[in-house]
Amino acid sequence: MTSFSLDPRKTALVIIDLQQGIVDRNAAPYSSAEVMKRSNQLARAFRAKGATVIYVRVDMGNPLRLPVDTPPFAPGTPPPHASASELAPGAGFQTGDVLITKRHWGGFAGTDLEKQLKTRGIDAVVLTGISTNIGVESTARQGTGLGFAFVIVEDACAAADAESHNYSFEKIFPRLARVRTTADILAAMA
Repeated sequence: MTSFSLDPRKTALVIIDLQQGIVDRNAAPYSSAEVMKRSNQLARAFRAKGATVIYVRVDMGNPLRLPVDTPPFAPGTPPPHASASELAPGAGFQTGDVLITKRHWGGFAGTDLEKQLKTRGIDAVVLTGISTNIGVESTARQGTGLGFAFVIVEDACAAADAESHNYSFEKIFPRLARVRTTADILAAMA
């Protein structure tokens, strides 16, 4: 693994879906509480250096409805309560952070995330959140196609099961991004 540093003026922390309707679900190989704790550590370090911190959440009451074999909600079930789309109290959102609301898996499609990053001169994104193989992976795939460099924080992400998380980190992410730990990112920001 090559060493690297992060320029706080050109790097943003993007935190995916640490919201009530998602952190309440099972998460592995790290619990939602662990992912929130590590994401918070990173957010504090980024803010201390004047770097951009962005939270992305999905509007669970109004998701993009597509013709798929497995819809996000069983037919005939009511949409989740509005609070399911709200950031979890432990997510760590602070005044001055950016909040993006999406309607599908990735953080870029149909949002102003790209504009928020580009207007700040950001070219590198440190990515954390839940779910590794859904929201995090979709955001990384979309963002690399837009020219952003990604660092994905393995111990600050989780999926519904460890197998899905590990597959993304072993097979997908090394081809899209740098894979590091929370400690690696904190050292790179020092």
